[in-house]
Amino acid sequence: MSGLDPLFLEEHDSYRQAARLFVANEINPHAEGWEEERDFPRTLFERVGSAGFFGAKFEERWGGTGPDYAAEAVWIEELSRSLTFGTTSDLGAHSQLAALYVDRCGDDDQKERYLRPSVEGALIGAFAVTEPGAGSDVNGIATRARRDRDEWVLNGSKVFITNGSWSDYVVAAAKTSDSPPDNITLFIVDADTPGLERSRMKMIAWETSHTGELFFTDVRVPDENRLGEVGSGFGHIMTNFQWERLTMSLSAIALAELSLETAIQYARDRTAFGRPVIKFQVWQHRFADLAVRIRTGKALAYRALRLHIAAESGVDVPRDELVRVTSMAKLFTQRLACQVADECVQVHGGAGALREYPAQRFWRDARVGPIGGGTEDIMRNIIARSLGLGTA
Repeated sequence: MSGLDPLFLEEHDSYRQAARLFVANEINPHAEGWEEERDFPRTLFERVGSAGFFGAKFEERWGGTGPDYAAEAVWIEELSRSLTFGTTSDLGAHSQLAALYVDRCGDDDQKERYLRPSVEGALIGAFAVTEPGAGSDVNGIATRARRDRDEWVLNGSKVFITNGSWSDYVVAAAKTSDSPPDNITLFIVDADTPGLERSRMKMIAWETSHTGELFFTDVRVPDENRLGEVGSGFGHIMTNFQWERLTMSLSAIALAELSLETAIQYARDRTAFGRPVIKFQVWQHRFADLAVRIRTGKALAYRALRLHIAAESGVDVPRDELVRVTSMAKLFTQRLACQVADECVQVHGGAGALREYPAQRFWRDARVGPIGGGTEDIMRNIIARSLGLGTA
């Protein structure tokens, strides 16, 4: 609108149209089949890479087209409107987690070996922190890495790792000393490294996602695959958490919008007591309330996005404000996506429980959001601290 500072420019509108067309042609026509099979082809990564959608936030010298975090946000929003959220999650974790850590923490050799082929979609990456006994508490991880001359020997396990069961490489966090917080180091582990075993986990949500368990038994990693300085891992994870949580917020809003659109369309088509459900004021009011909340969530997420873009461009953005707003966006949008998806199921009536309708899938897939990337209560702890309240 005239007179307003735009977040997205004209070139971003063109990029959005290209992304929307890609999802419409390359993903959605296959979505129901992939969901039925609980799988999707690895070649989709190559198609995304060839189309340039993995490269918006990476420099041209590594095969990217940026860095342009506004364009990246556009891709996240459009991808998250696909009809198969597990596929969205795998594509997102590859680019927003694994590849991003290589970009931000790696040296030129590591970027040439792992980032460039990741941008091309030739390699699939996974990021592994969560363990059976440590989720939001990153300092609680038990996986260890012991130095042995020019190698590191890793032992431990990881769980709930998106892409974990089929990735070509894993960016894994391991403790390298007993002195927190500078006791966690990141390593790039090739999937064919002896001692690394993996299995795919069965989930009621994100059914096409290749979420896996990883087991490290005397896995030897050359020091040239250490990502960043020894002991720097915790700081990198805390920093990159902010971008991960923002991408989850953008994704949740897109899912909420899709759920609402689906609910409204069904209410137009479904007849009860002799008239379309959409004619009942109770549903008109429910939809109106949801639309307001979605617009509120989007405004909050876009505020966080503006802060991230400013920080990436070198503006001195107060760290506390960036973390606070990002945490607020993550907290608000994840629960909102669940609420909108629940109403989508409700308006479908009994049909909402049938797999032939996408409502039940939106409902299941949305429920992962308040857990992943830092739980709701972790977000509340962060916000409370920003208000000077401390934690119990």
